[in-house]
Amino acid sequence: MRQVKDLFAGVIDSGKKINFSSKRSKLLLIAFVSVLLLVSAIVGIAVGVNKSGESSSTAHALVKSSCSSTFYPELCYSTITSHPQVTTKVKTQKDVIELAVKITESAVQKNYFQIKKLTTRKGLTPREIGALHDCLQMVSETLEELGEVTKDLEEYRTKKSLRQHANDLKTLMSSAITDQETCLDGFSHDDADKKVRKELEKGQVKVEKMCSNALAMICNMTNTDLANENKLNGRNLKEEEEWPEWLSAGDRKLLQSGTVRANVVVAADGSGNYKTVAAAVAAAPSKSSSRYVIRIKAGVYRENVVVPKAKTNLMFMGDGRRNTIITGSRSVKGGSTTFDSATVAIEGDGFLGRDITFQNTAGASNHQAVALRVGSDLSAFYQCDMLAYQDTLYVHKNRQFYINCLVVGTVDFIFGNAAAVLQDCDIHARRPNSGQKNMLTAQGRTDPNQNTGIVIQKCRIGATSDLKPVQGSFPTYLGRPWKQYSRTVVMQSSITNVIHPAGWFEWDGNFALDTLYYGEYQNTGAGAATSSRVKWKGFKVITSSSEAQGFTPGSFIGGGSWLRNTGFPFSLGL
Repeated sequence: MRQVKDLFAGVIDSGKKINFSSKRSKLLLIAFVSVLLLVSAIVGIAVGVNKSGESSSTAHALVKSSCSSTFYPELCYSTITSHPQVTTKVKTQKDVIELAVKITESAVQKNYFQIKKLTTRKGLTPREIGALHDCLQMVSETLEELGEVTKDLEEYRTKKSLRQHANDLKTLMSSAITDQETCLDGFSHDDADKKVRKELEKGQVKVEKMCSNALAMICNMTNTDLANENKLNGRNLKEEEEWPEWLSAGDRKLLQSGTVRANVVVAADGSGNYKTVAAAVAAAPSKSSSRYVIRIKAGVYRENVVVPKAKTNLMFMGDGRRNTIITGSRSVKGGSTTFDSATVAIEGDGFLGRDITFQNTAGASNHQAVALRVGSDLSAFYQCDMLAYQDTLYVHKNRQFYINCLVVGTVDFIFGNAAAVLQDCDIHARRPNSGQKNMLTAQGRTDPNQNTGIVIQKCRIGATSDLKPVQGSFPTYLGRPWKQYSRTVVMQSSITNVIHPAGWFEWDGNFALDTLYYGEYQNTGAGAATSSRVKWKGFKVITSSSEAQGFTPGSFIGGGSWLRNTGFPFSLGL
């Protein structure tokens, strides 16, 4: 190519005049122009390929660097770099995360259609049908959560404070991971169920790993940005205390004053707007931007109630926790999944519950039977009772707060994978079936980057009147690890001698004993001594106040930015 270029350069620079009127000269001119065009095209292609190669190389290097912070880097790198838009879309670390989330959405949609197809199969048991229904709901909620993650990433560092963006993104991705686990857990009750589970497992586990990768990259990005902002400001950032955008000024005044105006009234005797709680929920507005209060008059309501995802900012207000009772009796032994056994299930974000008893009367012999399941983000309960036996309170996912509540049960009776704080509550074990042990908690964190855990702060841990006389025959523990990275902290609480000196119990042999995080801090009472506690690698007696501070409502669930709008009492710190 250089020789051709030099040849024509020589002709042009020779100073000789070419007579273009002659036939030979015209042919020479045509040849000259043709070769020049060919050379230009070759050079242009070479430059274009080089630029494209450089762009591709830069994008791939950025993807590889971002994926290095994940637990499944090979899956992360292969799925993102195989996407046709990787070269044009990836310019920054945030671009890598956005593309990872987009790819994950496609995988979730694929799982949805697989589950939908399975629902048409003949010969399924009622519980398998129920479990598949739970899966469809979980997959749908995952798509919503990933959509919110995409929106938050697009608005990152513009619409909200950096800390709020970080907390919201971590919460959404933590919940998306939990959704996949919840789907599969529905097929864990019988051997027959596990055949269907096996067909779903590959797709669900892959999505869970992809969500884990996105969460890891989000943690890496936001933690770095927060550290840099902290250095820039030269101080420790405190949680912002501000009202949520969706709360109107009128609602703020009502909640601050302690006066709450009911939108509708439920009364079993027909003296209200509705006779059942479910009917009132069905009639409530969807995606409400202000608080919608359902007052439930004193009475016993025998029904199963679901506050669906679309019903946001609802409040149930009873006439006193022991006067207003919502009760049911669904159970796993009765054919339900644990998820669907809940007497009341709260899914819509921003829910508040006050002065109500949530009850499941299935009893100790019917295995898992949930009184209250909560997946609502930024939800809170005040002066409520949760009464059942196994699996009483299912803190499913998202950020939750409980104040002045009573929780009673036997096996794993506070369980799930939310970021949940129980403050100033009474937590009482009751008499289980013969041969059973009581477990206060069974926390379900599956990924160390999830911002989830169960925190019991300034509570009173004891036994009900039926257990006290025979508590020596029924060992009671603070908890056991349901999942690999189970995290539970009991702090500043009064613990009676109902708790076994070992404090905690195994789930299955050595499972999760090295990877869990179980902490105790400044507890008092006959059951609070730690000298005979388990010697697991994951258990610790917390001695640092700064470490304990990380599990307070202000830090653990970002309470400074939303608890004030509840109108409920709370303490943000130690």
